[in-house]
Amino acid sequence: MKKIFLSIFVLVFTFAVTSCRDTEKKTEDAMEDAIENVEDAADSAEDAAEDAGDALNNAADNLEEAGEDAAEAAEEAADGAKEATNKAIDKAGNAAKDALN
Repeated sequence: MKKIFLSIFVLVFTFAVTSCRDTEKKTEDAMEDAIENVEDAADSAEDAAEDAGDALNNAADNLEEAGEDAAEAAEEAADGAKEATNKAIDKAGNAAKDALN
């Protein structure tokens, strides 16, 4: 009877020790996976921040170019209006001279 109890005790003890080792290994694996996931998330956040910075720089460049294009278009429009006004004045002056003659 002692041999049976001793055998059962040895089996239970062996099972308990093996289970603890498996649990420890699973815990270590889980911790390594968690660390890796945190590192991946940090890398993704860094990449996202860089992409956002690039997008802001591109938007600023596009805005600057649009402002320059608008200023150039306004200058061309003003030059065109000035030229049209001068032509109209010249025509009016010529018409007035013709009317007096």
